[in-house]
Amino acid sequence: MTDFLVRKFVKNYEQTDQAEVRAAYGLMAGVVGICCNLLLFGSKIFAGMITGSISVMADGFNNLSDAVSSIVGFVGVKMAQKPADAHHPFGHGRIEYISAFIVAFLVIQVGFSLLKTSVGKLMHPQEMVFDGFSVGILFFSVAVKLWMALFNRKLGKKVNSKVMAATAADSLGDVAATSATIVSVMVFGIWKVNIDGLVGLAVSVLVMVAGINIAKDTLKPLIGEPIDPEVYKKIVDFVNGYEGILGNHDLIVHNYGPGRSMASIHAEVPSEVDIEISHEIVDRIERDAARKLGIFLVIHMDPVSITDTRARELRQLTEEILKSLDQRLTLHDFRVVWGSRRMNVIFDLVVPREYTQQMKDACKQEIGRKLKEKDERYQAVITMECTYYSEE
Repeated sequence: MTDFLVRKFVKNYEQTDQAEVRAAYGLMAGVVGICCNLLLFGSKIFAGMITGSISVMADGFNNLSDAVSSIVGFVGVKMAQKPADAHHPFGHGRIEYISAFIVAFLVIQVGFSLLKTSVGKLMHPQEMVFDGFSVGILFFSVAVKLWMALFNRKLGKKVNSKVMAATAADSLGDVAATSATIVSVMVFGIWKVNIDGLVGLAVSVLVMVAGINIAKDTLKPLIGEPIDPEVYKKIVDFVNGYEGILGNHDLIVHNYGPGRSMASIHAEVPSEVDIEISHEIVDRIERDAARKLGIFLVIHMDPVSITDTRARELRQLTEEILKSLDQRLTLHDFRVVWGSRRMNVIFDLVVPREYTQQMKDACKQEIGRKLKEKDERYQAVITMECTYYSEE
């Protein structure tokens, strides 16, 4: 069904890197969500009125909030496609994250309302009526919501949409909530025991937890999150694939919305090669990155000597010292200032983010001590830094 809808309503559906195609995916997902949730809302309110079940009607109003969430997602995706302007030079892509956060807030608000209603139901229980038709509607709701979760998850992965991912998570929460409501109605129908208030309480907690999790996932790109390891490797390998590049480091990626990334990286080039030649290579990489990766990449050149045998041997020695202290330690921007009485060994040291200042100082001192064991003239000049990609 999902593939059929995509082929039917999304033009050029395979070109998911294009803004208009992403917008078409988002608009289709929004319309499907609105229609499905309004259908479920009407059927559950009807079923709740027949059975007198607050948990059934509460579940129905949850679906109404989901319809509103779909509208918010619909509008958010549409606004996120607005092009850059004088006031927003990086575009409006982050509006999609903001709309996903609004969805999370609406989910939490509905959960809180259900919580208050359920507490009232516990304090003042009301008679329920078992009705097989209503139970059938609830089972139908579970099937629809499960399909919607899979539908939005599949589309969200295709176009890297936080809104669709949030909607998928919300739908899975609804599956659990409606299943709990079915248990409540079935228990009353079989044993005449009214656990409606307790189940409504459990449903409200599930809904609020789902909303909080959606909010946490949505806030990550807004606050700033580490580079995904796959994206990190993709960019690093891309830059390293060009002749004349010896290595790279200090990759930073700024996210301005799905498909809108800006990155900077340091590329090591041979110091013996004419700077204009290296600069031409770097310019070509930047142009190709925009065309092939869809990333605005800015490259800083770091000259590295490839003919200084002593410097290469000293770098190898330093790297062995690092591995003996912690396998995770790496270095870059290595150079040596030679002198008769003092030789400065200069480099940037990348340490794990959990290192405290005390651990950094101890590490720096130990590296300096081990270098001096090899030659008293060696003086370590170390700049400490952490990586910007996810180490998990």
